[in-house]
Amino acid sequence: MLQNILSWIAENYIEILGSVFGLLYIIFSIKQNIWCWPIGFVTSALYIYVFFVTKFYADMGLQVYYLIVSVYGWYHWMFGAKSKKQDDLKISKTGIKLAVVLFGANAVLFAFIAFVLVNYTDSQIPYWDAFTTSASFVATWMLAQKKIEHWIIWIIVDAISLGLYIYKGLYPTVVLFTVYTILAILGYIEWKKEQRKILNVSY
Repeated sequence: MLQNILSWIAENYIEILGSVFGLLYIIFSIKQNIWCWPIGFVTSALYIYVFFVTKFYADMGLQVYYLIVSVYGWYHWMFGAKSKKQDDLKISKTGIKLAVVLFGANAVLFAFIAFVLVNYTDSQIPYWDAFTTSASFVATWMLAQKKIEHWIIWIIVDAISLGLYIYKGLYPTVVLFTVYTILAILGYIEWKKEQRKILNVSY
């Protein structure tokens, strides 16, 4: 029994490491700790391999995007505010105009990714993969901007992804995304509390 467990760990250690770093990433995100970005960078690097092996090609491409956004998010949280201080980049709501733009961007991304997956890959779940990938693109950019609604998107994406990873037998990732879904709910609650504090101070 122990030998089987050790053998399984040896075969899946990259996915396990990715899950551990991924959990740390979302915890630091909830706390608005800037270290979420370098931790997220490592998580994405590990999952590029995992998703390539399991033929989640859109998710693999998403991890490459995460690498870039991790650098952008780290910079923006440090220098995005006028006074060049991380603490001055406050949580904010997504306005109607920006929401429309993001919805349109998500629709275009979904259509493009789905087209590529259907016509040029052997993906077994192209439309679901395209949906979670396009929505994740948008949600990650919103996190870099500290838009509170990004947590709502993550709740939906994480719950759907959980089902997809069960289907593919990625069990460490299933555990991770179960926790992700719960933490996304807690993240929204925590950011909402912080946002109320900011509004009370401004008044």
